[in-house]
Amino acid sequence: MNIVNLPYDLLSEESSSPLILDYRAEKESSKQQVNLSMNTFSFLLEGHKEVYADTSSVSIDNSHFLLMKSGKCLMTEKLTGQENNYRSILLFFSDQDIFDFARKHEVNLQKKASRKTIHAIPYDKFLRSMVEGLINLKDLSEGTRKKLLRVKFEELMIYLSDLLGTEFLSSLMMDLDDHTHRFLDVVETNKLNKLSLNELAFLSNMSLSSFKRNFEKHFNESPSKWFQDQRLEYSAFLLKNRSQRPSDIFKEVGYDTLSNFIQAFKQKFGITPKQYQLN
Repeated sequence: MNIVNLPYDLLSEESSSPLILDYRAEKESSKQQVNLSMNTFSFLLEGHKEVYADTSSVSIDNSHFLLMKSGKCLMTEKLTGQENNYRSILLFFSDQDIFDFARKHEVNLQKKASRKTIHAIPYDKFLRSMVEGLINLKDLSEGTRKKLLRVKFEELMIYLSDLLGTEFLSSLMMDLDDHTHRFLDVVETNKLNKLSLNELAFLSNMSLSSFKRNFEKHFNESPSKWFQDQRLEYSAFLLKNRSQRPSDIFKEVGYDTLSNFIQAFKQKFGITPKQYQLN
């Protein structure tokens, strides 16, 4: 699968930050490997979006939008509605834009902020009106558009800082170059997600061989065995604590058929899922 580099693969020419794109898709995509060169607001207007990153994964419809830190992620875009539409207003901005905003408004960026690379934020009336304002910029001259875009970016950050607090700004500036921390975050965050080893290696910014080598070094077993055990442990929790039937959960824990799930469960726990639930 080809890697999509955003925003540059969507630009016809270079432009200064912040910059905006009205993105529409006519075809669905699944776990597209994406390299975000800039921090990004994805103001989802139509469709459904799923994103897997190193510290979190989210799934939203158009009642929410995303704030994503620059870096690697996997994106799924699904069409919705009678006309099968997908539309998102993408607002890209740099780390320097954050520093400039923080300095101007005397925001103290915390050095020990939580490591969070994706924020799913619900729309409210004011935020929807802001997105409409961003869309209307397209009708203005280039010079006026660039000046107003910077003003609107600042307005958006002021509002979100009041709404969410300023920790989200600090989390965008967290240094994620520590490969060990990133690797462990990817594994822990995605232990129940149905991602391939290639996809996990991509999120970890590693080759597949390096990912496998680091995995066995830290967990003392193969990735396939470890992830299977994690999902079976989770299935046991669902059976015992949420009274769910094996037929309700086998796909959720990564099995294509109920019989394969029952066989793997019995091999690990010595009894069938139904027997485990009744014990």
